[in-house]
Amino acid sequence: MSNLIRWEPAREMMTLRDAMDRLFDDAFTRPLRLNDGHWSAPAVDMYQTDNEIVVKAAIPGVKADDVQINVTGEALTIKGETKEKEEVKEKAYHLREQRWGMFERTLALPTDVIADKAKAEFENGILTITLPKAEEVRPKTINIKTK
Repeated sequence: MSNLIRWEPAREMMTLRDAMDRLFDDAFTRPLRLNDGHWSAPAVDMYQTDNEIVVKAAIPGVKADDVQINVTGEALTIKGETKEKEEVKEKAYHLREQRWGMFERTLALPTDVIADKAKAEFENGILTITLPKAEEVRPKTINIKTK
């Protein structure tokens, strides 16, 4: 006679609390991840106004000349390279979180834009990209005439 063990799928599933703990742990302790040999960076904020899409990317320690911005269809790609200024070979690191090398980030744009009229500014490690919305997706105001 064999012992039967009742299978309870809920016991094997990750609880919501465990999933949230893992999400926050990954987000704050490992903000950069190696992806196809590139660091998937930078951290980005994206918002839109009536007339434009604005993307702000944090890329401290990078020169503007080392960053490339491309708009292809409905995607914006920011890529570049951070270069290590000095490498200390004789030291034993206790903590090493700064990332060096190539980075790339591709974002889906929420609406059509006019890529030819895009502007990019770089100040204090923050890259700000302003993409005007295509005329056909901008909100239109219709005036009402009274009789």
